[in-house]
Amino acid sequence: MHTPDQQDPQPPSRIRFRSAAIAAAATVALVGITAVAYAGSSGSTLAAAAAAPAPPPGFTLTWSDEFNGAANTGVNTGVWKYDTGPGSSFGTGEIETMTNSTANVFHDGNGHLVLRALHSGTAPRTGWTSGRIETQAATFGANAGEVVRMESSIQQPNVTTANGAGYWPAFWMLGSTLRTGTPWPTSGEVDILEDINGRSSTFGTLHCGTNPGGPCNESTGLGSGERPCPGCQTGYHTYAVEIDRSKSPEEIRWYLDGANYFTLPATRVDATTWNNAVHHPFFIIYDLAIGGGFPDAFGGGPNASTISGGQMNIDWVAVYNKKGGGTTTTPPTGTNLTQGKPTTASSTENGGTAAANATDGNTGTRWSSAFSDPQWLRVDLGATRTINRVTLNWEAAYARAFQIQTSNDGTNWTNIYSTTTGTGGVQNLTVSGSGRYIRVNGTQRATQYGYSLWEFQAFGS
Repeated sequence: MHTPDQQDPQPPSRIRFRSAAIAAAATVALVGITAVAYAGSSGSTLAAAAAAPAPPPGFTLTWSDEFNGAANTGVNTGVWKYDTGPGSSFGTGEIETMTNSTANVFHDGNGHLVLRALHSGTAPRTGWTSGRIETQAATFGANAGEVVRMESSIQQPNVTTANGAGYWPAFWMLGSTLRTGTPWPTSGEVDILEDINGRSSTFGTLHCGTNPGGPCNESTGLGSGERPCPGCQTGYHTYAVEIDRSKSPEEIRWYLDGANYFTLPATRVDATTWNNAVHHPFFIIYDLAIGGGFPDAFGGGPNASTISGGQMNIDWVAVYNKKGGGTTTTPPTGTNLTQGKPTTASSTENGGTAAANATDGNTGTRWSSAFSDPQWLRVDLGATRTINRVTLNWEAAYARAFQIQTSNDGTNWTNIYSTTTGTGGVQNLTVSGSGRYIRVNGTQRATQYGYSLWEFQAFGS
């Protein structure tokens, strides 16, 4: 296994509207709930659960579902709709049949919704059933100047690479305009969680533009690549996405357990493509697929060792909105001294994760190191500079213990910041120091992978 790489295989489209009849039925469902206002009106017909998780700072709860149905009951079809039918009709090579049976989709009576994949017979690639549901409402989004956050607590199927080949759990959303005639992928698709083959990982992806190819590289999309998700098969973890239309450029941010692991700015595509994909509300989808193009890209499945009965367990889902408010982390002011400057590292994972990627001003490229301690990333500022703030935009493979150090000669180093409790995500650090050279020196990794930074920025004069 290796740390995620922008060249890793990406999930193919998860769009699976099978016919004009289904699209028409979805449109009827949308018309039936038009009273649910876009982006969090108090007039929503989907009442917020009293026990929903507290909103993040600055946000208010728009809608949630705690899945508190009685044991062995199906979903509330006033809130959710079943997508049923053979996987061969879904467009991604899946082999299961999606049903509305409580054998495949049910409440467990303890506040969880379960999607279960079942196999019958002896042929590994036939006889599978599973479940897929989507919200009746297609009203979850951000107006201009606002931010929306979609989040869910999920336990991925408790399978491994030895017995989980072919499993494909997903939490994602599609643009509302798909239900009213805009084709995919123009209408936009945001994949919040996808894992395959029991790899204990996650992928985040935006699908947009035209297919095949186009500005969003379809049907691959624009994505994070594979990110480690340790323990995600055996416990509940939170997966979230924020669409931020309160800043310029706008952006979409992906989170695992509260840590921002991938950010996609609007500048990655032209304005028309972005607007068509993002400037509208969405509907939310859960499904547990079996087989398909994405599992095939990582070795294939199911096979004779794939077990029946794997479950995607969902604790809660919530949508939060924020009026304005800008980014979730306050950006530093002043001049970024590191951007475009000569950058070296103690090691690189591969040719696609060079040291200079962390100082190129592009949050879609990154540096990653070898899988050992210690490791460092160094920037030559060209002259002695006074530094008062450092920003570290970590990928999922971050540092638990690290120092920010400066040097006048590139050999003798002075700590201007040190921690043994690094949090990952985007860290804005107040520092005080000076030097021609600055580096981040990692001494303890937080994961089994190396150190990985989207951007390393230093501010001052």
